Amino acid sequence: MTAALVLAGGGSRRFGRPKQLADWRGKPLLAHVVAQVRGWPQVDAVYVVLGAAAEQIMEVVDLGDAAVIENLEWREGMASSLRAGLDFLIGERSVDQALVVLGDQPNVPGDVVPRLLEVRKRSRRPVVIPRYRFTRGHPVLVDRSLWPALVTGLGGDQGARNLFLSHPEWVEEVRVEAEPPGDVDTPEDLRRMGRS
Repeated sequence: MTAALVLAGGGSRRFGRPKQLADWRGKPLLAHVVAQVRGWPQVDAVYVVLGAAAEQIMEVVDLGDAAVIENLEWREGMASSLRAGLDFLIGERSVDQALVVLGDQPNVPGDVVPRLLEVRKRSRRPVVIPRYRFTRGHPVLVDRSLWPALVTGLGGDQGARNLFLSHPEWVEEVRVEAEPPGDVDTPEDLRRMGRS
């Protein structure tokens, strides 16, 4: 089973308020991300990691049947949300792989997820990452076999990026011709994305 793990636990320091709740095209930004993920037919279950402003987000954003994982250590950065999510998924025995999605990227190109999953079927490597033109991006597909190593090895605000760079034998890249999905760090990023 493939689960989407939406990382939306950050404190939005640069944004100035909870960006998960920021209006984008008439709905909270996180609502767009969750709707996008639900629209991927290859995803069997959705889990959302919340941290800062979790109660407020759950009151405002329609998460539908998505399971909420609370990250009490959200101040430690993105790695803490990934750790919390994967640690929870270790207990979900039916989940074989996690599609790690950023909670501030509502515009992932539609062909990326099927390509990641197709490559994962053929690859012996536990991680499949899209390479958008000249940069790696999200979503990232991670096999269950690697979750314990990530839970114990993650730290800081880089997510798993440094671990993946240190262990190239873990990673299979998928070339994507599309522009990388923009993420939202500031209100200006959100305005710019709204114009695209």
